[in-house]
Amino acid sequence: MTDLSGLNDQQKEAVQILEGPVLVLAGAGSGKTRVVTTRIAYLIENGVPPSKILGVTFTNKAAGEMRDRVLNIVQHNVVISTFHSLGARILRESIEVLGYSRNFTIYDEADADRLLKVAFNDLKVDEGVKLETKPFRLLISQAKNNLLSPDDLKGSAYESDIEELFPKVYAIYQQKLKECNAVDFDDLLFLPVKIFMEFPEVLRSYQEKWPFVLIDEYQDTNTAQYTLIKLLVERYQNLFVVGDPDQSIYSWRGANIRNILSFEKDYPQARVIELVQNYRSHTNILEAANALISCNENRYEKDLWSDLGPGEKIKLMRGSDEREEALFISLEVERLKEEGMPLKNMVVFYRTNAQSRPFEDVLLSLRIPYVIVGGLSFYQRKEIKDILAFLKIAHSSADYVAFSRTINLPKRGIGDTTLEKLRIHASQEGLTVLAYCNAIVHDQPLKGKAKLSSKQKESLADFLSVIANLRNICKEESISDAVIAAIEQTGYLTCLQADPETMTDRKDNLNELIAKASEWEEAEENPTLEAFLEELSLKSHLDEADAALDRLCLMTIHNGKGLEFDAVFMAGMEDNLFPHINAKNNISEYEEERRLCYVGMTRAKKKLYLSYCNRRYLWGNVKEQDCSPFLFEIPKNFIEKFTLSQPSRPPSEKVVKLNFTQGIPISYVKNGAVQQESFDSGQRILHKDFGVGEIREAYEGSMGLTYKIFFEKDKTVKTIVAKYATLSRV
Repeated sequence: MTDLSGLNDQQKEAVQILEGPVLVLAGAGSGKTRVVTTRIAYLIENGVPPSKILGVTFTNKAAGEMRDRVLNIVQHNVVISTFHSLGARILRESIEVLGYSRNFTIYDEADADRLLKVAFNDLKVDEGVKLETKPFRLLISQAKNNLLSPDDLKGSAYESDIEELFPKVYAIYQQKLKECNAVDFDDLLFLPVKIFMEFPEVLRSYQEKWPFVLIDEYQDTNTAQYTLIKLLVERYQNLFVVGDPDQSIYSWRGANIRNILSFEKDYPQARVIELVQNYRSHTNILEAANALISCNENRYEKDLWSDLGPGEKIKLMRGSDEREEALFISLEVERLKEEGMPLKNMVVFYRTNAQSRPFEDVLLSLRIPYVIVGGLSFYQRKEIKDILAFLKIAHSSADYVAFSRTINLPKRGIGDTTLEKLRIHASQEGLTVLAYCNAIVHDQPLKGKAKLSSKQKESLADFLSVIANLRNICKEESISDAVIAAIEQTGYLTCLQADPETMTDRKDNLNELIAKASEWEEAEENPTLEAFLEELSLKSHLDEADAALDRLCLMTIHNGKGLEFDAVFMAGMEDNLFPHINAKNNISEYEEERRLCYVGMTRAKKKLYLSYCNRRYLWGNVKEQDCSPFLFEIPKNFIEKFTLSQPSRPPSEKVVKLNFTQGIPISYVKNGAVQQESFDSGQRILHKDFGVGEIREAYEGSMGLTYKIFFEKDKTVKTIVAKYATLSRV
């Protein structure tokens, strides 16, 4: 018999309903996976054949875990798969009714791009019109997920040339797929729905095959997934869905919260059960999250509760800027680790990927191991490496790697074969690649010339002009101005526009690169572009941390869905950042931002920290920031303001407060007056930019107390004037 003794009353009720539509509103940390797997076992023990049960979820990992749990309980295999695996299974069995054969190929994005290029050629677009495949691929994906065929789009009004061409490209692309006996990833949902709607006898066979259907994370379903399931359960109505509208945070990839909110309308006989006991978090965290999410109108009312006790209050930290915020959090992480909490049990959440940059800088300086979860390290992101490559080629005309990376940003029709010819001929002439290209463009005498078309020659001249202009800016202007020029004057922003889905995130990352340049200039006595590029190159080539190491997790809140941590730090709680400025004028998007904040808060088991800044670098300028309006929606009795404790001092030195210069604590209060902390020879210290070092000598120089410090990072001894230093004890 299935053991129900460990379930609470609501969980038992959900498990024991055998027939009819059931909606389980499963709050964060309420044990929903256990309910789904136990219910499958309960159905089998009550006479339902395992082959008649279908379970569907969103990831292969979740599907595998559910299958294993069911197998452990009842020793039976049940079909539990992702939506796309289910669609592929249906197509392998039934796609012949659409005129395909069952041995069809599933095309990946690269295959789809190649087929789109064929469609462009067939469409015979004017030579002057440059078409990129990615925007069309995204539009086709959106159309299929909304169950729109090429015929459905005829006669629609469009705002851009791409959108106007889209229906024709879509029609040719779909025709070519069929000619190749191939489907793309979105067809795995689009085509099964088409089969079910056009061939009722096929639909009936699947309704008989799986009369009991269970869906996990129902709030994340898009139109195609919703319709597929609705058709599948139409005959028997034995649909069991688990989800939480308060955790619906993926509208940007097609998820429709209305699917779960309209469940009772779709299935009037539905039973609705709330799972509100949370087994993860302490009461202070839960009640604060409840108060926040109650401000949303489009939701089912429910309040999570826990019997784990009140726990600690939520800590609210304010930094003068993002550097100080990153330092605050990093030092608190270090303190928690010293108290015994593993780094892997802590996470730093942020709203956008770009916010990882100041944390990476500080964590590297403090030697705290970290991992970017679900994303790349800031200095490994394509747009960062692209802009640095522009600066490198402007700085050093001999950098062929930077040349080859930038020559087609934006597209200039200089292919790999031509690039290799330019490299070989430049080497034979004893010239840098830029010098050789200049010679070609200006028809200077050469031993051997790479053959270029007039169009390629024109494109090369344009590139050389851009780089020459950038080189002058690098010589005459600040480093941050050079970074801005590399972004704006090279045409790079047009490259970002080719991918609307990622454009905002990538622009945010470039904004952070400008901020990094500004900060670096402030900190350096003699800032040069060469030194700046050298430092960032070292950071971008850091060895990957050993996966077995205990590491702090850094991630966007979107990537934190489904995870839990002992300590959660939510950074950047500022208006126009979180909630994001793009959501400010749309009620549904604003409510999704609030749900995202709720998801972040409910990942915390024991400790929750919220932080914001008074100022933040945005596109090279310091902007005054207001704290997030979400902070005002959390009752004050759940929050306490938080400041770091000063490291321990001798009893005679009464520490009153921490002062910050450039984000690093350097002074303390003694006998009512601020005192400069002094260090002895042999003391290990931390400098904001140079990292960990050891005091080799301390003496009174012409500018006061002065240190000679050996820094481990670059193995050099630097002379540092104490009153200007950014030092703290290690």
